[in-house]
Amino acid sequence: MWIKRHSNSSPAFAGEGDRTKCGGGVLSASGEPLHHASHGPPPPKIRGRISALLLPLLLLAACQEKTEESPFPKPKRPVSPITSASYSNEDARDSVREAETVMDLADIGAGMYVADIGAGEGYYTVRLAPLVGRKGRVLAEDIVPETRDSLAHRVTREDLHNVAVKLGKPNDPMLPDGSFDRIFMIHMYHEIERPSEFLWNLRPDLKKNGRVVVVDADRPTDRHGTPPRLLICEFAAVGYQLTRFERLRDSESYFAQFEPSGARPEPADIPTCPVTTAD
Repeated sequence: MWIKRHSNSSPAFAGEGDRTKCGGGVLSASGEPLHHASHGPPPPKIRGRISALLLPLLLLAACQEKTEESPFPKPKRPVSPITSASYSNEDARDSVREAETVMDLADIGAGMYVADIGAGEGYYTVRLAPLVGRKGRVLAEDIVPETRDSLAHRVTREDLHNVAVKLGKPNDPMLPDGSFDRIFMIHMYHEIERPSEFLWNLRPDLKKNGRVVVVDADRPTDRHGTPPRLLICEFAAVGYQLTRFERLRDSESYFAQFEPSGARPEPADIPTCPVTTAD
């Protein structure tokens, strides 16, 4: 079983409860204050003290809903909204041998563990499964629950026993640490709200010599693409180096491959890359 635990979140795969500290108090996963069973009504003096505590407890519950400010830099460039679970018609993509070309450039082979981030309808997921074989694994992730559920039905329908499907977060794919030979990010990088935070969370998920593969269109981020120079800068800011770059034939897209290099920087030390529109 793939299990990843984060210090500030519940386990990604384990169905365990979670306790959240907020304002000095401790709340259960449901947001209710933890308490002990009582043994009859408390005396008046105690009842008064309990009443005096009601407001602080309500404030404790409310503070759970506040989103902590991210320590990671906010990008200066725009972010594209998620508009569809599919990038293009699968037959059209197959007609230009997109998946075949990308998987060949990424050196996908039997026995590998591969993550497909922003998997959508599963175009790459279902094509990776036979390549990695019975001893390999594919973990398909998406942040839209309905998309994740639809892909899970497809995986079941196509009887893909080496594929698992899970829900991630916008700035953290919630993958198990040290598990993957390749992590695919196909036509989705421009939709990440805080790329430095996302890539920072992604680094520990790679095996030794593991690689991140990005396929995106060479156009501005508000037009559902990422200029290569900007992509390379944002990866380098979190400690990745570009190890391969190829333009894909018959399209405006490109293949970029990265590997971790050096120590992972502290969030406050990550620079913000300037917006670029051309290379």
